[in-house]
Amino acid sequence: MTGGSGTTAVGARAPIALADLHDSLADPVLDSMTFLNEIAGRFPDAVSFAAGRPYEEFFEVEAVHRYLRRYCDHLRDEHGLSEGQVNRTLLQYGRTKGIVHHLVATNLSVDEGIDVDPEAIVVTVGAQEAMFLVLRALRSDPRDVLLAVSPNYVGIRGAASLVDMTTLPVRDGSRGIDLVDLARVVRSARAAGQRPRALYLVPDFANPAGASLDRDTRLALLRAASEHDLLILEDNPYGLFHAGGDRPATLKAMDDEGRVVYLGSFAKTGMPGARVGYVVADQPVAGPAGIGLLADELSKIKSMVTVNTSPLAQAVIAGKLLEHGCSLVRANEREAGAYRRNLRHVLDGLAARFPKTGPEGDRVSWNTPAGGFFVVVTVPFVVDDALLERSARDFGVLWTPMHHFYADEGGSHQLRLSVSLLQPPQIEQGLDRLAALIREMRPV
Repeated sequence: MTGGSGTTAVGARAPIALADLHDSLADPVLDSMTFLNEIAGRFPDAVSFAAGRPYEEFFEVEAVHRYLRRYCDHLRDEHGLSEGQVNRTLLQYGRTKGIVHHLVATNLSVDEGIDVDPEAIVVTVGAQEAMFLVLRALRSDPRDVLLAVSPNYVGIRGAASLVDMTTLPVRDGSRGIDLVDLARVVRSARAAGQRPRALYLVPDFANPAGASLDRDTRLALLRAASEHDLLILEDNPYGLFHAGGDRPATLKAMDDEGRVVYLGSFAKTGMPGARVGYVVADQPVAGPAGIGLLADELSKIKSMVTVNTSPLAQAVIAGKLLEHGCSLVRANEREAGAYRRNLRHVLDGLAARFPKTGPEGDRVSWNTPAGGFFVVVTVPFVVDDALLERSARDFGVLWTPMHHFYADEGGSHQLRLSVSLLQPPQIEQGLDRLAALIREMRPV
């Protein structure tokens, strides 16, 4: 209890010192999402290019009921469950590995050409839990380290911090990963007595940089993983959202050595509010009882963290899969079209506002992703959290400073635009406001 002055009342317990809590709580990476959400909450009228959220125009509550009914029909008709068994499946505690693993396996086969034993799948509370489970399992010694292509999604560094696992950055380079730098980082880590366990990356339209690996680079990366004895943690939330052309095969589909642990999410392709993800961990694990699967070990950890993933949430995702023949490509045709439109609109809008022949043309630049949610803009001034706050307050536009995605000092002159959530009129308004900010900030 405190008085009006904020002082601790007589007899009250002293505050817990942050230094007496887990070290990860002092890690700035854990503050990143909180800060960005707080800024968005304080300036609700600002046009937001910040959040990498799915398109909302096709959301409908009725779809939740329809998907639930579809899955219940599937349990009755395909599995012969009684009404009581159906009720129990949806409303009782569920199997730790999940209740829709067979449908997830079918989806992977239909959309990705990945053929996997359903028992190698653990259905998780979003892909974020999948990351935590894998890192918790791999981190068995203080020497264990994770490699991550940089810049990278802050959630992977946050998960590593929570399990006391150091993250070492690997440069992305022009091909999405610099394989020479990967070899250098591995050699340097081992020379320092560290044990590189795995490499994390997003091969398709990576968050935040939007980079993608071509087929030759994917093959070279798999060879490098074999040479350096690394697992690859392949995170693939955006792979369905190409702006055109054929989708390249996932690393998991190309993997013939069991090097790839595949992290999947239905947040972008199913329903974000359901919070359902999964991990494919078919690597063999030898123990006293014989040979099992890495998925079995992850399930043990999950049983002590979330017990199981909500069966109701799983049922909603399962119903959506069943409604579309277990193809998320078919299920997301409208959304994919909206993302292609928005990406083109943002790229064309930047070109119109900063023509290469204009005064800012040689000082403002951006990448051109082949799909996904994100565009990175490079500017001739420092981009930090203070500038973001000023942008929201004085110009009415939100974006994400790229420095949040680097473990070092990278990204200091860059900002990320998320194209996924807005409609064209909002994009136009937001780009006008962003251009005004850039013009005011540009060096004379």
